[in-house]
Amino acid sequence: MPSVRILALDAGAGTQDIWLYDTQQTPENCPKLVLPAQTQVVAARIRAVTARGRPLFLYGTVMGGGASSEAILAHRAAGLPVYATAAAARTLHNDLERVRAMGIQLVEAPPPDADAVWLGDVDLPALRHALAAFEVTVPSIVAIAVQDHGYAPGRDTHATRYAFLQRLLAAGGDPYQMAFRTPPPGMLRMHAVAQLIPGAVIMDTGAAAVLGCLCDPLVAAAAAEDGAVLVNIGNMHTFAIALRRGTVYGLFEHHTGGITADLLNGLVERLQHGQLTHEDVIAGGGHGAAFHPAYRTAGSFPFVAITGPNRHLARGLGYYEAAPFGDMMLTGAFGLVEATLRLLEREYGLTGLPRLTVH
Repeated sequence: MPSVRILALDAGAGTQDIWLYDTQQTPENCPKLVLPAQTQVVAARIRAVTARGRPLFLYGTVMGGGASSEAILAHRAAGLPVYATAAAARTLHNDLERVRAMGIQLVEAPPPDADAVWLGDVDLPALRHALAAFEVTVPSIVAIAVQDHGYAPGRDTHATRYAFLQRLLAAGGDPYQMAFRTPPPGMLRMHAVAQLIPGAVIMDTGAAAVLGCLCDPLVAAAAAEDGAVLVNIGNMHTFAIALRRGTVYGLFEHHTGGITADLLNGLVERLQHGQLTHEDVIAGGGHGAAFHPAYRTAGSFPFVAITGPNRHLARGLGYYEAAPFGDMMLTGAFGLVEATLRLLEREYGLTGLPRLTVH
């Protein structure tokens, strides 16, 4: 078996879930970490600047918002100046005129009196430093999952994201083809990660979770036979897909903060039976849906599995709780490694690499 090591990092809104995979180890013995997400780390650093009453300078790249964006706006609301490079400012909004309207001053260099905070979805130097204390080195192969809304001038960000997802399903719905070295145009957050870590394998968090769920034998068996709906209830977003024999036939996405058991059950049932529409999800306050061309005629997907740190929201619905390799929190990281192993096979003609998903 070839010796391959991979750092997989699933960048969420609440946590960043990290797995250092080594083909020479069993999956359960590979180092893994669940740490605060970079958006939480950045928010804490900004709040410290606010507490000091200092001007704030933001630099780095566009990254996930949520806690970080809230901290930036709170700093401004406290009457304190905020300066930012154009790349970092896009964390608040891709339209820089809208960022200026928030009172953010766009600059190219830090003002001499401002405290600087770096923005980015992945802090690889910090991980290297932390892991070095345990004699663990960071591999040269890195795989990162982020949720990217994308950006097209004059177009709603949700519409841009769903055009991206719809293209992936229209192209065959193969989750293995949703891992990129070069992200599609307009996916600015993915491109920022590619800039930070040249050569990294990059996926959408939803596609990574799909492959990770298939590392659970019960989920894999159901998906390989009659089909399954897999629901990832994350800290900020809930993402569900209908899958059969390696093909994604449909998906929807919602804010976890707006999810109730009844709402989720209704959306899942319609997804299961070929009845869901993009408009259904929007009407319920969600982001939207995307479908394979054969979704309406694909039949039902009777099995439902849930994963994610907020899966308790669906516990009363009787869904199966997936636990690949006994660790639900690393589902996305497991999927990242599986996608990267298959990508390495295609790129370098490698043979004998493990297959983490169950067939």
